[in-house]
Amino acid sequence: MNQVPIKVTLGSSFRARLIAFCGKQWPRYFFLGAIGFIIRLPAIQGGLIWDDIILTRDNPFIKSPLLALETFRHYLFLDSLSGHYRPVQNLSYMFDYFFWNADPAGFHLSNILLHVGAGLLLYRLLRHLFGKGAGLWNSDDPGMARAGALAAFIISGIWMVHPVHSAAIDYISGRADSLAFVFSAGAWLLILRARIAKARWLKGILYPLAALAGVLALCSREIACIWMLIFLVHTLAFARDIDKKVKITTIVCCALVFGAYAELRQLPVARAEKGFTENWSAAVRGTLMLRALGDYGRLMVFPGNLHMERNIFDPDNYLSRESWRKTVASEYLSILGLVVLAAFIYGCARSGIGQRARIMGTVWFFAAYLPISNIVQLNATVAEHWLYLPSVGFLLFLGGCALDLPRKFGAGLTAIAAIAILALSVRSTIRSSDWSNEEKFYKSTLAAGGTSSRVGVNLGQIYASRGEYAIAEKMFRHILETNPDYPIARNNLANVLVHEGKVAEGEALFARDAQHAKEARVQYPRTWIAVLNLANMRSRAKDDAGAIALLERARADYPEVWELISLESELVRRTQGPLPALRLIENYTRQNWWHHAAWLAEGRLYAENNDVAQSSRALRYAALLDVHDVQALNLLAAISVRQNQLEQACATQRRAIAREPNQPRQYLMLAEILDKMGRTAEAQNARDDATRLKALATSPRIAAN
Repeated sequence: MNQVPIKVTLGSSFRARLIAFCGKQWPRYFFLGAIGFIIRLPAIQGGLIWDDIILTRDNPFIKSPLLALETFRHYLFLDSLSGHYRPVQNLSYMFDYFFWNADPAGFHLSNILLHVGAGLLLYRLLRHLFGKGAGLWNSDDPGMARAGALAAFIISGIWMVHPVHSAAIDYISGRADSLAFVFSAGAWLLILRARIAKARWLKGILYPLAALAGVLALCSREIACIWMLIFLVHTLAFARDIDKKVKITTIVCCALVFGAYAELRQLPVARAEKGFTENWSAAVRGTLMLRALGDYGRLMVFPGNLHMERNIFDPDNYLSRESWRKTVASEYLSILGLVVLAAFIYGCARSGIGQRARIMGTVWFFAAYLPISNIVQLNATVAEHWLYLPSVGFLLFLGGCALDLPRKFGAGLTAIAAIAILALSVRSTIRSSDWSNEEKFYKSTLAAGGTSSRVGVNLGQIYASRGEYAIAEKMFRHILETNPDYPIARNNLANVLVHEGKVAEGEALFARDAQHAKEARVQYPRTWIAVLNLANMRSRAKDDAGAIALLERARADYPEVWELISLESELVRRTQGPLPALRLIENYTRQNWWHHAAWLAEGRLYAENNDVAQSSRALRYAALLDVHDVQALNLLAAISVRQNQLEQACATQRRAIAREPNQPRQYLMLAEILDKMGRTAEAQNARDDATRLKALATSPRIAAN
């Protein structure tokens, strides 16, 4: 008779403990961090794709911490038409390179951790925005306060796992979005903490840290300007717990932060960016804005067809009024954009306890959407990773709509949100797997509709690298049929033709592009590759003089391109000796003191000219400019051996081993030095280490057989 009440009591106690546990903050932070990390794990196995090669493997500015300040004097891409000023992105790659060398897994891990950090900071920020005095929440009811906290958690959870962010997380080169997010949200939270701090010394620390975070956010990606605008809108129009003096001070401080960023942007040498030739009418631009809005709204609600190189513009549809009328039926994205716009307007106009949240979400979304809406012409009409910041406003608006629903729908809405998080997590995991290797990525992009010339060229290069020249030739010819003025496709076609034995046709294509490289560089990057390829062909044909003449002319147009200087100096060294080649290299290093490969080449040339002092100086400098370089250290050790400075040679070679501990040849070189020093036991230990490493290197192949 007494058992039933006991069961009820136990059940009620368990339910109470579960509610209390879920109400704590650390389980929520743990859940957000864990799910954000786990669903992106497939990307860790991925290699370098697209711009990753330029920004990580070939980027000279990330090879040594000594170049940390130098990154602020350059644009993100060393050889590009892009004017992206993002030194903090290079600093983040420098951190990865220092700890991971060239292992892509480390770079991918940093991308995932940055996104997880952004999601956790977003949750902390939304908790404040839904808190008392932040201006988005009018109710003092404890139950509604819990609803606001739950809304912040759900919004952060959906944002954390949404697959539309794939290109900002799974793509190493896309981390600028998450860097700007982390520093911007961090700056906002530091300001909020400083406002409630009682101690003056604490305020004196937090406010400068917030300003520094703001500058770093702006130096991560230009979208941080929109973060600053959103912060000011909330401070001036929504926040109720600050007075007029604080608001004025906030405006002044934001202006100073932006001024500091503007000064930093003056450090790089001005670059002529690629101009856009399309002259869109107001009607076309308005249509594209609606189509972009419709596409983004569709992706936020149903992210089914995700891919790079999205496009919502077919120029043939807008050549005349008649052609535009013929395509009205297909303008479903424009109609969807109108629906999304109407929903935002209606949500802002409708009264209720969630109205201010909806208004703030609308401001957040459209402030971040307008710069990417085609109101100004960019390098694409739409891009998924551009939703990284606007998506917060979109979800905040939906959260404000949900908060106005009766309480009886609370459990159902929570269940729907849980299902949405689960479904989006699965979709994100599948999308992350698309980045596992280059070929799969490009094929999936083409299959999903990203049929751009760039994707086709990159896939063709993969076939060519495997020796499948017939397939590559067919792809490059098809690209040139649709885009006949694309020099990168023409260069790749010429290279394939040479490998197929069609040397005359390939050389003719190289010569054509080399002749027009200067004019083509206005629209396309890296047009100097045609000159480089043609010079290599001339050299292989025993015409070094002709190759040098080509490179001399190209040097006048491309004085900053190391690949051209390197080849010319090698040909000059081979035909005229090391001194004329040294003059070329020294002129380059004088202008580009940060270039590791140039100093390494200078050290080798001085060594060939028997100038030991200058060679050692250049090689020591080269070793400092790349924390994982062993070539300079190996040469320094060899020079010390020739000078009978065996102790110094041994110490230098041990430094090389510390940088490359898994390479048997480093231990064998050390063993030779130790033999000369008479330390035979240590030399044998070094040889044993080399033998062990060779065995480890071959054992997987043995197991596979």
